[in-house]
Amino acid sequence: MTTPTTTPASSGPAPRVSSLAGASAFPGTVESTPAPDGKRILLAAPRGYCAGVDRAVDAVEKALELYGAPVYVRKEIVHNKFVVETLSERGAIFVSETDEVPEGARVVFSAHGVSPAVHAQAAARNLATIDATCPLVTKVHKEAVRFARDDFDILLIGHDGHEEVEGTQGEAPEHIQVVNGPDEVDRVQVRDPEKVIWLSQTTLSVDETMQTVKLLRERFPHLQDPPSDDICYATQNRQVAVKKLAPHADVVIVVGSANSSNSVRLVEVALEAGAGSAYRVDKADEVDPAWLAGATSVGVTSGASVPEILVRDVINRLKSLGYTGVEEVRTATEDIMFSLPKNLRGDLKAAGEQPDRPHRARRARDAAAAAPRPCDA
Repeated sequence: MTTPTTTPASSGPAPRVSSLAGASAFPGTVESTPAPDGKRILLAAPRGYCAGVDRAVDAVEKALELYGAPVYVRKEIVHNKFVVETLSERGAIFVSETDEVPEGARVVFSAHGVSPAVHAQAAARNLATIDATCPLVTKVHKEAVRFARDDFDILLIGHDGHEEVEGTQGEAPEHIQVVNGPDEVDRVQVRDPEKVIWLSQTTLSVDETMQTVKLLRERFPHLQDPPSDDICYATQNRQVAVKKLAPHADVVIVVGSANSSNSVRLVEVALEAGAGSAYRVDKADEVDPAWLAGATSVGVTSGASVPEILVRDVINRLKSLGYTGVEEVRTATEDIMFSLPKNLRGDLKAAGEQPDRPHRARRARDAAAAAPRPCDA
């Protein structure tokens, strides 16, 4: 089996930390170690948290510190079981709908975004809101508003029932129809085939989305593309990294929750790219040794809502099962950082706290320098 290009690395597992955001949440490099018996871990990079997830989780943590518990959160702040459970233990109360929040209380809107109707409901209940919608999702919302204003039919490629799709569709429900995938293209009806544009959920598989677009364009030759790519940079980067390592992996393990669209897609991408098999786990103790029977190379990655600590736990679990070699397979380096929501930043400043968030590359480097340690065996 051909060895993919790897990069040397250093530093070790994220310790159990007080914050789920910031440097502790992001992957630093992992020390590359030889595999005397041939059993190795191929570790994808980039993996894990994206800038929008970090911003949203940080917003909840900062709100709890500043205002005190409880702080309500509409829906899961991000789609990760560990993150939601940990924030719940710290005083966040997760609710399904705005009307479950006591009148006058404080509520955080999740990274997936909400519709104008939800904002109106919150205002009617006098709720103090913190909008942690990912800026990349907000961009798609603004595109929907713009093209609805110009009376386009908008074909939103995404999954019915996903919070992000509900929020985007809510911006212009009379103009937007959801297309769940290639199988639904034949059912699409538009008013004017010359005024049609497609948008997409940000966390989809790039390949499947473009297949859907190809079929839509065959039906509607004048179909317009969005002004800029809707699929999140982090989603694309994680899929590219998995495509690179998958042909060299007997098994790929994706860390992520079942309701995380981008995590589920990574399993599919790994299989399509040539992995012998692929599995999704929430945490290390879900790794079944039976999956590894006869495997010499195990690929590991994580979805964009997964803190690095969970990946390090999986690495340590695999080491305990005999996979002593670690090679990082890097396809890109990310350094994007989003500021906290404006009203939260203002309140932090008024309280004498520094709300600015340092550039992630610097933050990760400083964290690695402060606490260098290898992965535990």
